[in-house]
Amino acid sequence: MKKALVLMSGGLDSLLAAKLLLESGVSVTGLVFKSCFFNSQSGKAGCRQLKIPCKIIDFSKEHLKVVKEPFYGWGKAANPCIDCHLLMLKKAKKILEKEGWDFIATGEVLGERPFSQNKQALFLIAEKSGLKDKLLRPLSAKLLPKTLPEKKGWVKPEFLLAIQGRRRVEQIKLAGRYDLIYPAPAGGCILCEKEFSKKLFDLFKKWSDCRPKDVDLLKLGRHFWHKKAKIVLGKNKKENEKLGKIGIKKDVLIIPENFPGPTGLIRVLEGESFRVLGFREKLVKKAKELILEHSKKIPNRVKYKTVLINRNLDKTGLKKCENNQNIGLDKD
Repeated sequence: MKKALVLMSGGLDSLLAAKLLLESGVSVTGLVFKSCFFNSQSGKAGCRQLKIPCKIIDFSKEHLKVVKEPFYGWGKAANPCIDCHLLMLKKAKKILEKEGWDFIATGEVLGERPFSQNKQALFLIAEKSGLKDKLLRPLSAKLLPKTLPEKKGWVKPEFLLAIQGRRRVEQIKLAGRYDLIYPAPAGGCILCEKEFSKKLFDLFKKWSDCRPKDVDLLKLGRHFWHKKAKIVLGKNKKENEKLGKIGIKKDVLIIPENFPGPTGLIRVLEGESFRVLGFREKLVKKAKELILEHSKKIPNRVKYKTVLINRNLDKTGLKKCENNQNIGLDKD
């Protein structure tokens, strides 16, 4: 039995690509990628539904570098789709060679995405990834040059299709035939969202050395720049709690104590010293002003809890943060 790694996002197309190979008698493992722009939850759910093994690759740092400076450019937003697919497939190729897989498959459909799934882009990705004819796209295989799995008869011809275009009518029918559950079509990757992309490009401009954990901040709250620092305010109770959990070493949390209002998080560009007293006081003062601007029912005398995080909280949150320090700037 031949073995295939299938790039598994958990979306309709990747589910169908894996299912077609399974129906053809191929042993399939899902390869799920995660970065600071997308997680692995949907991909893992897809693997569970198909009852196939799942390999998860966290390529956050490498992916962020590609998003900052894509060789083949961005799409209509901050989406470097060609560079992104290339990075995934290059990593898949290394796994194939190291662990003895026979070929790689994806759920790509000819013409579904004009930037990265036109015929020229599909050829380019196959060549530049080094996979060449070991890369199979089952949903559009009959519209593309024959690959090694087709030539060798590893995949039965009746399970290779000729789907093309942006409409997913054929895929939806096929999913119904196989009784597959798939997520509703949405905007896709967050990098395709124009509002998020504006914030991301702004981050790249001001903090060119930003890290994945800095990108994570963009997904919640209101953002305000103050020189080389960023102040983020939660928009609701849930976001306030998330800010407490997403904080990292040297961040400062400012939490209203006697009135309902947003939690504020201050993050300074890595390498800058937050401990410089004048800079620290100005930032805390600015954050408190912003908190008041976005609060209601403000008492005559406001009280805050101001905390300097001196270790990475990870998922522990504030309640278990015994090593955090109150930095003594709570008085107004």
